[in-house]
Amino acid sequence: MNLKQKLTDIAKNAKLASSFMLNVSSATKNKALREMASSLNTRKDFILKANKRDIAGAKKRGLSAALIDRLTLNPKRIKEVSDSLIEISRLNDPVGEIIKAWARPNGLRIRKVRVPIGVIAVIYESRPNVTSDCIGLMFKSGNSAILRGGSEAKNSNQAIYQILKEAIRKYKIPEATINFITTADRRAIDVLLKLNNYIDLVIPRGGEGLINRVARLSRIPVIKHYKGICHVYVDEEADLNMAERICFNAKVQRPGVCNAMESMLVHKDVAVRFLPGMLKKLTEAGVEIRGCPITRKIVKGVLRATQKDYRTEYLDLILSVKVVKDLEEAITHINYYGSHHSDSVVTENYENSLQFLRQVDSACVYVNASTRFTDGYQFGLGAEIGISTDKLHARGPMALEELTTYKYMVFGNGQIRT
Repeated sequence: MNLKQKLTDIAKNAKLASSFMLNVSSATKNKALREMASSLNTRKDFILKANKRDIAGAKKRGLSAALIDRLTLNPKRIKEVSDSLIEISRLNDPVGEIIKAWARPNGLRIRKVRVPIGVIAVIYESRPNVTSDCIGLMFKSGNSAILRGGSEAKNSNQAIYQILKEAIRKYKIPEATINFITTADRRAIDVLLKLNNYIDLVIPRGGEGLINRVARLSRIPVIKHYKGICHVYVDEEADLNMAERICFNAKVQRPGVCNAMESMLVHKDVAVRFLPGMLKKLTEAGVEIRGCPITRKIVKGVLRATQKDYRTEYLDLILSVKVVKDLEEAITHINYYGSHHSDSVVTENYENSLQFLRQVDSACVYVNASTRFTDGYQFGLGAEIGISTDKLHARGPMALEELTTYKYMVFGNGQIRT
């Protein structure tokens, strides 16, 4: 069987399975999710063995320490993945929720009701926890999943997929509800993107090249989970001790993820007081600093930042720094150079915080908090398919509700239109 026919058959069967899922009760879905979570913990040694092979391959390929961290699993991270599935099982099932209901003068009763999208393909890189999160969220929201993970995590992804697929068998759920494309053939993505008769939505998660390629080639609607060029702006009225804690966390706690700070902006009136200590602490943590001329004048030894730096998602211990004259310049800089992902202001001035929240055009905007909280689990959503930087149909952490659409259900008693 050739590649096109194989993938077409997977998509056809996923479409049939999505129809079956419309009749699966919330109670059954929740039991299956708990079974999945238990199986991950029970078979963690199997997952870790597969993950070791991926890590060895990543080191051989010379991937950065931050990317290897994204790839790495350990007992704690496997438990977190399992806990996410438990959390999803506890959340309200969005399918069947009546968003709005009303009656017309002619007696028609109209309901706007949440329904699954159908078949969703997710094309992603690096992080193997994405496999479990996607399967859990799509299963709870009644969708069929077609997953295509990156080659660097192929062993981990397939191990997790195999365990979760086996876990749902006892609940008589069609196997085609969750699918994983195992072929390493890069043409598989091109084929998937043309199967618009069976696949309803494509979600790419990964580097800029992958997302641009998917958006360019797809015949299927795409929700882009674009790069995270995240900022923290330290205002002139910031609590500088708080600002130091937030900036350090946003950059250093886990630099290889999309919600890590990539650029730090500092008001000119606090730059001399704030930058020396802040940059010393970051440098001691292994962060390479690239700064504007004012930053380099205040702190010696800082590398020169280019325009490219301000547009770069490093996913590593590298940070661009710029001193700005006021809040307006900070907002303009963020909207121009940022990726509309997550941005934060540190300030004690309420009016400044409101202006930042109103005018920064990003999916998630923060006041006095780290950008690292942009995460489905941290938002209480159980998990996430990813962080959408689009404005239609979903924005920010994309979880259960964002994996549904709606239909209108209209009840009558014989009405006809005259």
